[in-house]
Formats: sequence, C-alpha cells, structure tokens
Amino acid sequence: MKRALGIDLGDVRVGVAISDELKFLAHPLETIDVRKTAALPRICELVAARDVDAVVVGLPRNMDGSRGPAAEKATKFTDELRAALAGKNVQIVSLDERLTTVSAQRSLREAGRKAHEQKSIIDQAAAQVILQSWLDAQAGGLSAL
Repeated sequence: MKRALGIDLGDVRVGVAISDELKFLAHPLETIDVRKTAALPRICELVAARDVDAVVVGLPRNMDGSRGPAAEKATKFTDELRAALAGKNVQIVSLDERLTTVSAQRSLREAGRKAHEQKSIIDQAAAQVILQSWLDAQAGGLSAL
C-alpha cells in the first residue's frame, strides 16, 4: 500500500511527516536543514524510497485567509515539486496550515517537551499536523482545502 508525505516548509528547516500504509495516522519523519540539504531533491528521494503516492504541502495563509509572501513561496515550491514528480503518479496537494505550528507546540508541550527541546522536532510535528488534517479529510470523504 502507498503512503502520503506531509511537508511544512520553512526558510531554514522543512519538516516532513509520513503516513502509515493504511493512511490513517501521520508520524514525524525528518527535518531537512535547507542550509545543508536542498529540500526538493530530498523530498523526491523520500517519495521514491517510501512508496509515496500523495504529498501534502502546507500553505501558510494569513489569518484573514489571504496569501502573503510565505504562501507564494509555498505555491512556487509545490509547482516545482509537481514538475519534479511529473509522470510518477503522485498526487500533490496544498493544504491550509494556519495555526499548525501552534498546534504542534501545544502537543509537544503536553507530551512533556520543554520549549528548548522543541526546536529540533517542531517542524516535523507541524508536518504531522498538516498531514493528519489531510488524512482525516480523506477518511471523511471531504476534499482537501
């Protein structure tokens, strides 16, 4: 069975999460430090290595729903990813990610992680929230936002 990836884009780090084979649960996978590793080729490697057929990229809208510079950057990345994976039969989806980092921070805090311990995994946790939101929408028969 195929899996799905969730992506939380950042200027310094990109968080990646992966679903289980049944696409019920999202799990943190890795953090890509974009100062050391280009995100696009690494994500393409993960798609191939992990038998992925869907990639959900967080789209950071402003609180009023409008698109700012971060959303435009995410849209450009999504387009580049779609081009890089053309012909691979991989669905590329953008999903509104407003407040996902806040939700991830809350979850980590509730799990006993102190603020200084969160830096290395917060992006993975945000990617997990993005991916889980999409998985839940798919299970409910709803289309992604």
